[in-house]
Amino acid sequence: MDAKEFIRKTVTEHPVVLFMKGTAQFPQCGFSGRAIQILKQCGVKNLVTVNVLEDEEVRQGVKDYASWPTIPQLYVKGEFVGGSDIMMEMFESGELKEVLDKAQAA
Repeated sequence: MDAKEFIRKTVTEHPVVLFMKGTAQFPQCGFSGRAIQILKQCGVKNLVTVNVLEDEEVRQGVKDYASWPTIPQLYVKGEFVGGSDIMMEMFESGELKEVLDKAQAA
Protein backbone atom coordinates (compact mmCIF):
# COMPACT_ATOMS: atom_id res chain seq x y z
CA MET A 1 0.00 0.00 0.00
CA ASP A 2 1.45 3.39 -0.91
CA ALA A 3 1.52 6.35 1.48
CA LYS A 4 -1.50 8.12 -0.03
CA GLU A 5 -3.63 4.98 0.21
CA PHE A 6 -2.43 4.38 3.81
CA ILE A 7 -3.40 7.94 4.76
CA ARG A 8 -6.82 7.74 3.07
CA LYS A 9 -7.56 4.37 4.67
CA THR A 10 -6.43 5.53 8.12
CA VAL A 11 -8.47 8.75 8.16
CA THR A 12 -11.62 7.09 6.83
CA GLU A 13 -11.55 4.00 9.07
CA HIS A 14 -11.03 5.83 12.39
CA PRO A 15 -13.11 8.67 13.85
CA VAL A 16 -10.14 10.74 15.08
CA VAL A 17 -6.63 10.57 13.62
CA LEU A 18 -3.65 12.74 14.51
CA PHE A 19 -0.60 12.65 12.28
CA MET A 20 2.16 13.80 14.60
CA LYS A 21 5.86 13.73 15.37
CA GLY A 22 6.35 11.05 18.00
CA THR A 23 3.62 9.20 19.86
CA ALA A 24 0.82 10.25 22.20
CA GLN A 25 2.96 9.04 25.11
CA PHE A 26 6.17 10.65 23.81
CA PRO A 27 5.52 13.59 21.47
CA GLN A 28 8.72 14.67 19.74
CA CYS A 29 7.81 18.29 19.08
CA GLY A 30 5.99 20.96 21.05
CA PHE A 31 3.17 21.35 18.53
CA SER A 32 2.42 17.61 18.58
CA GLY A 33 2.51 17.64 22.38
CA ARG A 34 0.08 20.55 22.48
CA ALA A 35 -2.26 18.77 20.03
CA ILE A 36 -2.33 15.67 22.27
CA GLN A 37 -3.06 17.78 25.36
CA ILE A 38 -5.94 19.55 23.57
CA LEU A 39 -7.47 16.21 22.53
CA LYS A 40 -7.11 14.84 26.07
CA GLN A 41 -8.82 17.93 27.49
CA CYS A 42 -11.67 17.37 25.03
CA GLY A 43 -12.05 13.85 26.42
CA VAL A 44 -11.08 12.00 23.24
CA LYS A 45 -10.74 8.28 23.94
CA ASN A 46 -10.96 6.90 20.43
CA LEU A 47 -7.74 8.42 19.05
CA VAL A 48 -5.41 6.92 16.47
CA THR A 49 -2.00 8.56 16.14
CA VAL A 50 0.49 8.12 13.31
CA ASN A 51 4.15 8.92 13.99
CA VAL A 52 5.31 10.57 10.76
CA LEU A 53 8.95 10.31 11.86
CA GLU A 54 8.79 6.56 11.21
CA ASP A 55 8.04 6.91 7.48
CA GLU A 56 9.27 9.72 5.24
CA GLU A 57 6.69 8.88 2.55
CA VAL A 58 3.83 9.25 5.05
CA ARG A 59 5.40 12.42 6.44
CA GLN A 60 5.41 14.05 2.99
CA GLY A 61 2.24 12.31 1.86
CA VAL A 62 0.09 13.73 4.65
CA LYS A 63 1.26 17.25 3.76
CA ASP A 64 0.23 16.64 0.14
CA TYR A 65 -3.04 14.89 1.09
CA ALA A 66 -4.40 17.94 2.92
CA SER A 67 -2.40 20.57 1.05
CA TRP A 68 -1.19 21.61 4.50
CA PRO A 69 2.55 22.14 5.03
CA THR A 70 2.95 21.36 8.72
CA ILE A 71 2.53 18.55 11.22
CA PRO A 72 0.58 17.75 13.39
CA GLN A 73 -2.59 17.33 11.37
CA LEU A 74 -5.94 16.37 12.85
CA TYR A 75 -8.64 14.46 10.95
CA VAL A 76 -12.14 13.85 12.30
CA LYS A 77 -14.46 11.51 10.41
CA GLY A 78 -12.14 11.60 7.40
CA GLU A 79 -12.15 15.41 7.22
CA PHE A 80 -9.03 17.51 7.72
CA VAL A 81 -9.54 19.84 10.70
CA GLY A 82 -6.18 21.60 10.91
CA GLY A 83 -2.86 21.86 12.67
CA SER A 84 -2.10 22.74 16.28
CA ASP A 85 -2.86 26.48 15.94
CA ILE A 86 -6.28 25.83 14.44
CA MET A 87 -6.91 23.12 17.02
CA MET A 88 -6.07 25.62 19.80
CA GLU A 89 -8.41 28.28 18.37
CA MET A 90 -11.21 25.74 17.98
CA PHE A 91 -10.56 24.38 21.50
CA GLU A 92 -10.71 27.86 23.05
CA SER A 93 -13.99 28.66 21.27
CA GLY A 94 -15.54 25.28 22.18
CA GLU A 95 -15.91 24.35 18.52
CA LEU A 96 -13.40 21.48 18.65
CA LYS A 97 -15.26 19.72 21.46
CA GLU A 98 -18.50 20.02 19.45
CA VAL A 99 -16.83 18.50 16.36
CA LEU A 100 -15.36 15.67 18.43
CA ASP A 101 -18.64 15.03 20.27
CA LYS A 102 -20.51 14.79 16.95
CA ALA A 103 -17.91 12.24 15.81
CA GLN A 104 -18.56 10.34 19.06
CA ALA A 105 -14.85 10.42 19.82
CA ALA A 106 -15.25 11.24 23.49
